[in-house]
Amino acid sequence: MSTATAVKIEQGEPESLDAGDRTEAGHRAWRGLLRAHACLSKRLDAALDQAHGLPLTSYEVLDRLDDSSGGRMRMCDLADQAQLSRSGLTRLVDRLEREQLIERCSCEQDARGSFACLTPAGRQRLSDARVTHLAVVREQFFSRFSEVELSLLADMCQRVAPCNGAESSGC
Repeated sequence: MSTATAVKIEQGEPESLDAGDRTEAGHRAWRGLLRAHACLSKRLDAALDQAHGLPLTSYEVLDRLDDSSGGRMRMCDLADQAQLSRSGLTRLVDRLEREQLIERCSCEQDARGSFACLTPAGRQRLSDARVTHLAVVREQFFSRFSEVELSLLADMCQRVAPCNGAESSGC
């Protein structure tokens, strides 16, 4: 089943994709966004792995599960929200299951479906790791901006990614 999301495109004059329409500021903003994401992700990954043996992708999966109803999510929805391929999530879930941080649970409504369920050990590891995660985010991100700038940045990011990972793919 496809996980594509329908996007309504307003009718009107087609936007030009001519390279001359791109501005220097646009290039700097795009490259800066990519560089900032890569740099912050590396720092978070290193800090979480060193302090808790929990890479950033594992942290994200545990965090999504903790935020979900009952600490469980359908595997395909979890893959979408964690921005992982389904096969990538399966490999990660296998590893987290070996570490007893999550377990696979059956779906009562659909015997073919399965859930990833957060275990008490996973909840504890996530709780411990959140302290490190927040410390790095505060030091490397929040401290670099005023409250007004953070609010503006959040609004700008919402324009680019309005779904905020909250949509279910209907898998």
